[in-house]
Amino acid sequence: MKVLSTALASVALLAGLTGPAMMAAPAAAAWPGDVTTKCPIDSVKVGSFCVDKYEASVWEIPACHGSTSNKTLITKVQRGTVKRADLLLGTAVQRGVAGDDYVCGNNGQDCAAELNFTTCTGSAIFAVSLSATLLDTTPITPSAYVTWFQAQQACSNAGKRLPSNGEWQQAAAGSPDPGGDNGTTDCNTGTFAVTATGSRSSCVSTYGAFDMVGNLHEWVADWVPTSTACPGWAAFSDDYMCLSGASTTATGPGALLRGGSMDTTTHAGPLAVTGYPSPFFSQYNAGFRCAR
Repeated sequence: MKVLSTALASVALLAGLTGPAMMAAPAAAAWPGDVTTKCPIDSVKVGSFCVDKYEASVWEIPACHGSTSNKTLITKVQRGTVKRADLLLGTAVQRGVAGDDYVCGNNGQDCAAELNFTTCTGSAIFAVSLSATLLDTTPITPSAYVTWFQAQQACSNAGKRLPSNGEWQQAAAGSPDPGGDNGTTDCNTGTFAVTATGSRSSCVSTYGAFDMVGNLHEWVADWVPTSTACPGWAAFSDDYMCLSGASTTATGPGALLRGGSMDTTTHAGPLAVTGYPSPFFSQYNAGFRCAR
């Protein structure tokens, strides 16, 4: 219980620390309307905020002056009403499915969209929350191989942001836990293969967010001193907890990943958290989802 109390205290103290130098990430474009009463169709309401229903697929969309079709497409992305068919009919290309093929850099500095459409930024990336059951019939593979910086920018371009650690935890409530609590296998854990968004129909939280356990690790906004040890949650849960042995002198900051992935077995779950990856970390099993 002492380990648990210490870990929870660490999470609580760090809950408001986001982004470079523990500063707040840039604000995303506002969703027109009051998210306390209504969320776009691609997201679910969780308290006073909205979180995407599905893990993000990342699409590169040039934002060019005079490109009416792209402006219309990006507006649909930002309003949460875009379909896969819309993306494919435009000039969008999905990134991060078969490898690290993002055109913009790992630090995210050239991933931003110039949304006044006065220049052409061909490397701009946008996060989209889609599945075969939402506005489409074709399975959508969530994008991986993405750094924290790229994920943050993809959310911002789409009029959203990365959820805070606390928001992610709230949105994940009620998700099946493959070990510790109920021993279910509803979520994609231990398969070593990513599945399409929403394809595990039982892997859904109380609020309606899919795949918050397993499939892909998910970036959240918070940064912490890099963790070097994983003591776990002791008797509280067998979800992994890697928030100990913190260091900033040799390794720099870490960014939080949540939920576990398709590689994780019983240690995946709604309480799974690790603070060892650098914000520049990218891998086949790490993705994200956005919030508003």
